[in-house]
Amino acid sequence: MGQKTKRVAVTGGAGQIAYSLLFRLARGELFGSEQPLALHILEIPEVVEALKGVVMELEDCAFPLLQEVVIGSDPNVVFRDVDIAFLVGAKPRGKGMERGDLLRDNGRIFIEQGRALNEVASRDCLTLVVGNPANTNCWIAMTSAPGLPRQNFHSMMRLDQNRAVYQLASRAKAPLTAVDHMVVWGNHSSTQVPDFINARIGGKSVLEVIKDRRWLEGEFVQTIQDRGAAVIAARGKSSAGSAASAALDAMRSLVLPNPKGEWFSSGACSDGNTYGIAGDLIFSFPWIAKDRIVADVPWDEEYLRKKIVESERELLQERDAVRNLILA
Repeated sequence: MGQKTKRVAVTGGAGQIAYSLLFRLARGELFGSEQPLALHILEIPEVVEALKGVVMELEDCAFPLLQEVVIGSDPNVVFRDVDIAFLVGAKPRGKGMERGDLLRDNGRIFIEQGRALNEVASRDCLTLVVGNPANTNCWIAMTSAPGLPRQNFHSMMRLDQNRAVYQLASRAKAPLTAVDHMVVWGNHSSTQVPDFINARIGGKSVLEVIKDRRWLEGEFVQTIQDRGAAVIAARGKSSAGSAASAALDAMRSLVLPNPKGEWFSSGACSDGNTYGIAGDLIFSFPWIAKDRIVADVPWDEEYLRKKIVESERELLQERDAVRNLILA
């Protein structure tokens, strides 16, 4: 093949999302059919035995691109020389657990993983945090890896974007490809802001095509915010397949050319000057490339700005709740 092997790390390797993701990576759905890769898969010690079964399945698929599989429970070993990291594994929110407890428990995980990336990963490693609460987990990992570029840490907002695209297309009875400029601002939480104000269907403003603004502000936004819970209620398990697909979409947008200039949502570190958002937050903005945020997207005062500020406030609270873990 002649190309240097790309090394891709996936955490939570025996979990549902990773199980859906690993085979698609090995098939070449991230970099294409000519790029050889190695998979570096991390799991907690208690689950490494189950992970060996996943490796057997990968072997049995005989993927031509898959050159090597590295597994283990030590991130300082598994993350060595990786070019791409999907941080999927996270502690789920248990019954009766407060969000602050969840943040603290995951904080310890992502401090360790951020420090390991800082020590042993490629200096250009690009990291996508999938495990929830994704934005703040991403901030923790980024802050724990001061030797890596801050702009190379992203949190996954693409699943929210994909959900929103489907709902708009369905309501308008339009093909999915007719929807563009559909982005989600802020936090991957109930304060996320699906931006129907600036989205388009068939080149026209969504507000021209779907004239029921009450539906847009109400049922549409609520559906996107609650979709994960609705999947769990219906399926009995979390949305693993769609999350894995969105993780691939998100990383492809970051690493591949975008000749059409399509907008995509991704959480990344704010600089304090972009759209007036406070600095040092992992906040979702519209992008057209890994290093280029879409500029001058208008916010209407009566709805969009108010909602975005609420999401910013939540992220500030989450960051402050875990800051002492980083400093300890």
